[in-house]
Amino acid sequence: MNRAEIERLIKEEDVEFIRLQFTDMFGNLKNLAVTPGQLDKVFQGRYGFESSTLFNDVTNLDEKLYLRPDPDSFVILPWRPQQGKVAKFICDVVTEDGELFNMAPRTILKKVLDEASKEGYSFTVDPECEFFLFHTDDNGAPTVVTHEQAGYMDVGPVDFGENARRDMVLTLEEMGFEIESSHHEKAPGQHEIDFKEAEALQTADAIVTFKFAVRSIAKRFGLYATFMPKPSTGVAGSGMHLNITMYGKDGKNMFRGEGKEPNENARYFMAGIMNHAKGIAAITNPIVNSYKRLVSGFQAPKFINWSTNGEESLIKYNKNFDDAGIEVRFPDPSANPYLAIALLISAGIDGIKNKMDPGDEDRNGAGKRHQALPENLKDAVTDMKKDPFARGILGDEFTDIYMKAKREEWNDYMDRVSDWEINRYLGRM
Repeated sequence: MNRAEIERLIKEEDVEFIRLQFTDMFGNLKNLAVTPGQLDKVFQGRYGFESSTLFNDVTNLDEKLYLRPDPDSFVILPWRPQQGKVAKFICDVVTEDGELFNMAPRTILKKVLDEASKEGYSFTVDPECEFFLFHTDDNGAPTVVTHEQAGYMDVGPVDFGENARRDMVLTLEEMGFEIESSHHEKAPGQHEIDFKEAEALQTADAIVTFKFAVRSIAKRFGLYATFMPKPSTGVAGSGMHLNITMYGKDGKNMFRGEGKEPNENARYFMAGIMNHAKGIAAITNPIVNSYKRLVSGFQAPKFINWSTNGEESLIKYNKNFDDAGIEVRFPDPSANPYLAIALLISAGIDGIKNKMDPGDEDRNGAGKRHQALPENLKDAVTDMKKDPFARGILGDEFTDIYMKAKREEWNDYMDRVSDWEINRYLGRM
């Protein structure tokens, strides 16, 4: 979409506010709102903000940064008023001279994809986004209360979230998403909406927009949508499985071989991810709560293995009549999608370059003979420090700021006394 088309649409649709959106390093959506009268300034990339915003004030960087909208990301938000509508752009973060800021998450993914393109590779990513719908309290604050007991693919009236999920799908389609399916997931209050694969950068943009839309529609139903990986004890957590397909210069799928077994490229690619899984877990599984999901018994991966059918495998090779792809199952929806996709693609390419061996398929998915993922955020940060791979993709300064923030998050968690400790020890000690 070019500027003239955008300006015509703004006028025809009576758009009065435009949100300039981007994510901080942790994947939190940020924005600055302007009116259509400021479009010249918008397209010149002259709306600035303090760089500390990008790092959630973890660092004292004081460089002035600017937002440059991606015209192809323009969309009118259907849930906003029909008069005086609101639209949005996804923006690149740039420096004062208009260069992409090298520590912005979208820039990091762009650079990875540019390097891959020079080698003749391109990628599509198909995400599976899971989330929970919970009630809010009398003040509108989120709770972990759900009155339903629905399970996998149950229908209404058992599935209390059916109407909200339907509106989410219809709204997303109005925004240009091609929704492939939606259903209730395994845990009470848990849902999944799957949309069609796209080029890797478009998918990362779409995940950010998807989460924004889902939360907004849930609020209209008096519910709160959370992408927290494990909000409830004793049930399955939410993953963000990423199905990656790689194409060569000829446009052919590089993972497609004969039969159901992965071909040589697919094996190398899986091995690269497996080799670096521990070192990138602090990005793909970035919060304390992420590691409450990565336990046995809830169809989430715990061990570094691969299979063609194991629901608890780290990586699942999928081959169907149409195509072949690699389903990476350990990321969760709290991850910044730009960073997660950038590191997974880079790790896979590293596997191909170095012809890494993923070993034999773990057919039962038990994984007991394999290495395990980090057990907590502290271990994940330690593993990230040990493996120079992530640092090579993210850059020294970004990596140091990120690890500092995650160490502080872990220390803050350890400083707090939990209800579990009180219930277990207070009356016995």
